[in-house]
Amino acid sequence: ARQTPGSSGINAEYGEFQTFQHYFKQINLRCNTMAPVGRGKKAKKTVTKYVLDCTHPAEDSILDPADFVTFLNSRVKVAGKTNNLGNSIMITKEKNCVNLSADIPLSKRYLKYLTKKYLKKQNLRDWLRVVSNSKNSFELRYFQVDNEETEE
Repeated sequence: ARQTPGSSGINAEYGEFQTFQHYFKQINLRCNTMAPVGRGKKAKKTVTKYVLDCTHPAEDSILDPADFVTFLNSRVKVAGKTNNLGNSIMITKEKNCVNLSADIPLSKRYLKYLTKKYLKKQNLRDWLRVVSNSKNSFELRYFQVDNEETEE
């Protein structure tokens, strides 16, 4: 390539751009404006609802669901702190069931852990177990004790 008087080799190499920096600045501008980013769209809040069915032990007056609700209110952690429920988690009692609805992510496993902890505190862990009967519900059942004796 032959240079004309008054032009440098850079102009011939990068076209209308005067310097190497101008060339890369233009490339960066093109890359940043290629695809629009969807901003302003917020994710929908998902409300998770769990039901803890305490009918069997409550009918036998072994377990008090109201006491269980106060235990959950004092022990459920939100952002690593207890007694921090606010409006994000609602724990209510309906008849012999405890209903829990959460706006924030709350695992079913954590709820089972707290239920077992309550049963251990009340010395009921030897007679009751926590069984999942559907996707969002637990049930407190008695252990099946076989009283059949085998005679030999």
